[in-house]
Amino acid sequence: METHEYTNGEITILWKPTLCIHAGVCVKMLPKVYNPKDRPWIKSENATSEELKVQIAKCPSGALSYKINS
Repeated sequence: METHEYTNGEITILWKPTLCIHAGVCVKMLPKVYNPKDRPWIKSENATSEELKVQIAKCPSGALSYKINS
């Protein structure tokens, strides 16, 4: 399964486009991070790692996840 990675240095957002149902929860919660019109559309540096974790936990499809960078 294709996975795109976006890091802010501390954590890396993992996005699986085939799982995405475009519910828009990410865009509504963190519009400074998620902008489908931009490339790249995820700018993880525009939020704290904690804000990203809270938002990712609310992704209804599971298309967004994260890993902690060592």
